[in-house]
Amino acid sequence: MILETAGLTKRYGRQVALDGVDLAVAAGSVYGLVGPNGAGKTTLLAILAGLRRPSAGTIRVAVPRQRTALLPDTPHFDPWLTGREVVALAQRLVAPNLPTDNVDAVLYDAGLRQAASRRVGGYSRGMLQRLGIAATVVGEPELLLLDEPASALDPAGRREVLNLIAALRGRATVVLSSHLLADVEEVCDTVGILRGGRLLFQGRLETLLTGPAVPAYRVQVRPPAEPIAESLRREEWVTAVEVTAPGQLRVGVRSLPQAETALPGALAASQARVVSLGPETVDLEDVFLRLTSSGPTSSGPTSSGPTSSGPTS
Repeated sequence: MILETAGLTKRYGRQVALDGVDLAVAAGSVYGLVGPNGAGKTTLLAILAGLRRPSAGTIRVAVPRQRTALLPDTPHFDPWLTGREVVALAQRLVAPNLPTDNVDAVLYDAGLRQAASRRVGGYSRGMLQRLGIAATVVGEPELLLLDEPASALDPAGRREVLNLIAALRGRATVVLSSHLLADVEEVCDTVGILRGGRLLFQGRLETLLTGPAVPAYRVQVRPPAEPIAESLRREEWVTAVEVTAPGQLRVGVRSLPQAETALPGALAASQARVVSLGPETVDLEDVFLRLTSSGPTSSGPTSSGPTSSGPTS
């Protein structure tokens, strides 16, 4: 692991921002940190970057501090500098030995080639976000901490940034926080879900999407749906039936192949007038909403945290 925390806690007076977080980030991975507003994502990234000190717990980072870069959610730059000057200054400060043509390369990748000679005081919010990405990656850091890197971008800008992040996989390690779950699902291979300062889940994205999922079918019928639901509950291959809205059923089944064979006949036997039916698809938003809905924060699925410890930062 390139980055590990154990029992990481941060308090602001009586307010607990982080509560015993055990983070484990593999080298070369793109780790997505998601959670509701106030979950502790920004605080966690700031502590990992060394900008804040934890109240308790340990951190182990297996790269030198100067090889770590942080992009805040709202980057600010001196308005009289041009975009090229901002990125060149960033490279000069953190990696002066890199070739100077690296500056133009990252500006191109960030979609700012045409605006590189303009003063950044005239940049839009989205352009400033892309400039922040360019200034973050120009020094070729081994560990990148990105706080909401695509939140202010239009669809074209988001696509450029996501492509840039995806291209870093294997070359660097990326930890990014985001409330854009589709972006996390697209570029991240590992996910951590925070709520109330606690880590509810940590693991591979495919494990998250398949682990909590129960095979189910979504069925839409002409109302009323309750008699049809009652009929389906008597089938031995059905685990649960829920009327989610007028005429809409969620039918939990023991297996999707079994349902493919038996469900049409069971619906016909109940004299259902079927409008549509199909297997339920599970995405990151579905699982996120389940884990972060009301209830004890310890109830969600978790993975074991790191057992090794390092110096407290």
